[in-house]
Amino acid sequence: MTTDSPDSTSAHTGAPLSGRSVIVTRTLAQAHTLAEPLASLGAEVLAFPVLETVDPEDWGALDSAIANLASYDWVVLTSTNGVERFLRRFRAVGGSSDAIVGAKFAAVGSATAAKLARHGLPPALVPTDFRAEGLVEAFRDMGAGPGWRVLIPRAEDAREVLPEELRAMGCAVDVVCVYRTQLAEADPAIIERLRVGSVDIVTFTSGAIARGFVSAIEASGLDAEQVMGQLAVASIGPVTSDAIRELGFAVDVEATESTMGSLVDAVAERFSAGN
Repeated sequence: MTTDSPDSTSAHTGAPLSGRSVIVTRTLAQAHTLAEPLASLGAEVLAFPVLETVDPEDWGALDSAIANLASYDWVVLTSTNGVERFLRRFRAVGGSSDAIVGAKFAAVGSATAAKLARHGLPPALVPTDFRAEGLVEAFRDMGAGPGWRVLIPRAEDAREVLPEELRAMGCAVDVVCVYRTQLAEADPAIIERLRVGSVDIVTFTSGAIARGFVSAIEASGLDAEQVMGQLAVASIGPVTSDAIRELGFAVDVEATESTMGSLVDAVAERFSAGN
């Protein structure tokens, strides 16, 4: 699937990314927030979601947390997927409207904060550093410690920095799974583009997605080192960049702020036509 055909891309001749092909690896539901700005700058955007979200194997821990939502001092959301999945389950099990309205939400980044606000639940805390580390420091500055109860609804396989640091401060932390990720079916047309080396840039917005991309191309019979060696790699931020390097690959450009807009700007600046 592409958001731009070669014919439509030609209309952008002279735009910053004219003539560049960019793979967007986010899920289909989320890809537009990155794909559309890149396409508007003249790029041929190739939507290649490597992961898909699925329900937890067991709803028990989440349902119990929802039933006792009023007992938590903070509810921390770390992704837009987490917001959607948590609220969907909250509604499905008939969670208390008084408890959800009275809850204090914290969001790791601006996109997660905006998603909460669109549901009428503006977060009381958003760190200036859009990472788990930034939220840890914000809580530390607020005096987090014994007596604090924190709920973290998140993906099954996520970084442990936030719960571990909060527990080290003395907080009682419940981590509950609201969704899992699994490899999505690879688009044969884009696999072929990768095989013949006719893609310029790949974008990654999380370490899990980077790992999923490598797994997807290897599962398709391609050599990951060869494919990654012919692509320019663009990362949304330092956490994702570290994960890419742990896989053994270089990062060519990193967003200055961990947002989609900053990633688009970084790609445009680094890879604009003529550079």
